[in-house]
Amino acid sequence: MSDANTQAVEKYRNNFLKEVSERVEEGDWVKMCMQCGVCSGSCPLGSAWAHPPQEIFMMIRAGKREEVLTSDSMWMCTSCYNCIVRCPRKLPITHIMHGLANYAHRLGLAPKNQPTRVLGTLFWNNAIQNGRINELKFSLALYFKDGFSQGIKNALAMKDAGLGLLKAKRLNPFEIFGGHGCKGKKGIHAMLKKAQEIEARRKNFTA
Repeated sequence: MSDANTQAVEKYRNNFLKEVSERVEEGDWVKMCMQCGVCSGSCPLGSAWAHPPQEIFMMIRAGKREEVLTSDSMWMCTSCYNCIVRCPRKLPITHIMHGLANYAHRLGLAPKNQPTRVLGTLFWNNAIQNGRINELKFSLALYFKDGFSQGIKNALAMKDAGLGLLKAKRLNPFEIFGGHGCKGKKGIHAMLKKAQEIEARRKNFTA
């Protein structure tokens, strides 16, 4: 094998590709992408992606770690699964995109103000408190995420929807004081704690 070919192979087998294969959900499938572009053409938000899936995969294979993990592209996935259904090689593209987003989030490299990331973080933090979503607290957290004045503007803009929810008894203003949760909250919290311990051990093992 010539020096040029050897260098090309080594570039393909870069550390970031190995990192993704070992630490990202379904990441070992990245190397199987043949760059046909069917995933991007099948995505309802394809035109809005800074880097469509096959481009993300090629960037991984080229070792562009920072560009991939700081991209907001993975956060654009709506889990429609069109890409998986139409991929000629049946790559689990949706799972890889979510896996990359989660990995970037854990490393603290994900775009801080990316709307999907902010929404997901608020939703998760709300849900784990009582085992279910407190709709009122979640809505208020979302409205006021950019400060008090912007929160007031957001709330006023959604006042008609809020009044409709009140009339339909789908919004309880007294939930601000706690609301109702799932039975066995201690069990839910114990389960989440155990999952975090397993994840921490897994990260230490692969470090």
